Amino acid sequence: MKVKFFADYRDITRQKETEAAAAPDIRALLGGLGEIYGEPFLNKAMTRDRSLINDETIIMVNGRNICHLKGMDTPLDANDTVAIFPVVAGG
Repeated sequence: MKVKFFADYRDITRQKETEAAAAPDIRALLGGLGEIYGEPFLNKAMTRDRSLINDETIIMVNGRNICHLKGMDTPLDANDTVAIFPVVAGG
């Protein structure tokens, strides 16, 4: 599946996008990406106990925010596109 990185995540991974190994759900995908990109990635994306997405992170699957799907348990397919980016604030 295709994973796209934006803003801080692009800085951490040093990539705009990558092809990730198949993962059954978001939880497994983030675990696999954490193995590749290490603690900085996991610390940015997930809560300390790794049970939830960090409040400052948005993850979209095929253009739909996972908070409107099944969260960390959102199922994934090999043809999916996942976008990971920080919450953006402005004023």
